[in-house]
Amino acid sequence: MTTLKDIMTEEVDACSPADNIYDVAVKMKNDHVGAIPICVDGKLMGMITDRDIVIRGIAEKLPNTSQAQEVMSDDIFTAQSSMDVTEAAKLMAEHQIRRLPIVDGDKLIGIVSLGDLAVHQSTEHEAAIALSEISELPQYHH
Repeated sequence: MTTLKDIMTEEVDACSPADNIYDVAVKMKNDHVGAIPICVDGKLMGMITDRDIVIRGIAEKLPNTSQAQEVMSDDIFTAQSSMDVTEAAKLMAEHQIRRLPIVDGDKLIGIVSLGDLAVHQSTEHEAAIALSEISELPQYHH
């Protein structure tokens, strides 16, 4: 059985809720990622995606100095590192999750993306199912 611990990215950059969205966007650019966890002392408070910055920030004409907490999502799904990848893929598909924070209690210890599922031979099928289910829902097409 392959668990999320086997495939998760452990070195995850995070920002604080008080960081401004410009700095968050720069961190995304430098790290080549589309989402950054928002943490306080390692405790996961939320996630901010490039889409959050565009839709909740730029489109609402918020200044670049606005705090991350103004545009982040704070109602997020998480998983523990012991979760089976098949179970995680189902969770991600069911709830339209592209990036799943991995926590130990409330502390962020890693993250799993659809890409992480796809690059591991044993999880390729699960990733394909999750991606197709995320992509098929018409309310998410823009």
